[in-house]
Amino acid sequence: MPCSDSESSAPGALSEAFPPKPKWTTKDMPDLSGKVIIVTGGNTGIGKETVKALLEHNAKIYLAARSRAKAEAAIEELRKETGREAIWLQLDLADLASVKTAAAEFSSKESELHVLFNNAGVMAPKIEDLTAQGYDLQFGTNVLGHFYFTKLLLPILLSTARQSPDGKVRIVNTSSIAHTSCRKLNHDSFRDGTVRRKMSSFSALYNQSKLGNVMFSNELARRYGDQGIVSTSLHPGLLSTDLQKTFPKPLKMVMDAFLFHPAEMGALTQLWGGTSIEGAELNGKYFTAWARMGKASAASDDVEECKKMWKWLDEQVADM
Repeated sequence: MPCSDSESSAPGALSEAFPPKPKWTTKDMPDLSGKVIIVTGGNTGIGKETVKALLEHNAKIYLAARSRAKAEAAIEELRKETGREAIWLQLDLADLASVKTAAAEFSSKESELHVLFNNAGVMAPKIEDLTAQGYDLQFGTNVLGHFYFTKLLLPILLSTARQSPDGKVRIVNTSSIAHTSCRKLNHDSFRDGTVRRKMSSFSALYNQSKLGNVMFSNELARRYGDQGIVSTSLHPGLLSTDLQKTFPKPLKMVMDAFLFHPAEMGALTQLWGGTSIEGAELNGKYFTAWARMGKASAASDDVEECKKMWKWLDEQVADM
């Protein structure tokens, strides 16, 4: 059954509201001197907290974001907090041309990439909102944009893996427990049309994009695991971030007060996957809050459906 509004409530979401205290914290992160890392959506929310922790551990960070003003403000704030400065990489995941330019810019400056945090995302935009190429904004940004960015960076990632002492690099894909509410992707909704317009942006289309994140991560792990790519996905926790900026204000206030946790807690899980010693051995795995092993939905590991989605994604960027 494809995603629908009747599946909008993620099972297990309430149990994820109060996960056990973390056994791993940013204090357990290794020194990252010499490591080159990209964080998409690094100017706000858990992306910004992820950049902060990485800077504190001496990594060279490219903060990938669309807005120069917002990126520079975040970079300056982080510089004051950490004494280290991230580098802005202009990236609009909702525009495949921008994705191509960003990947080319990074590749012109760096010969290595040790960790790629595919962290950025949009949630519950207006149903009229589309990407520059006419895709559903959530699937186009959260899945297609990250797919293309990763595809373009694969040569430098694979080269880095070959030169790394452990023969590995990592790609960490931020999903959500919301992916469990979508049992199957509806390919007819990826572009605007009657099918898509009948689906809810607030639930069905968002949940579908989060399932796509896990499916992409799993297929990436299958295709490139033997070449040193460690691809993982995760639910970062129920968090108060700019992701809910489209929520009605009263709803947001209630959820912040009783359900959501601070953004820095959400960064823990992806930092664990991207930097911990054990994370290097977890190709194809799914994590949950806070920095724990989790279990993704059965739908996310349907090999044939993952291949079908990958083929569709590849076709969309073939002529770029």
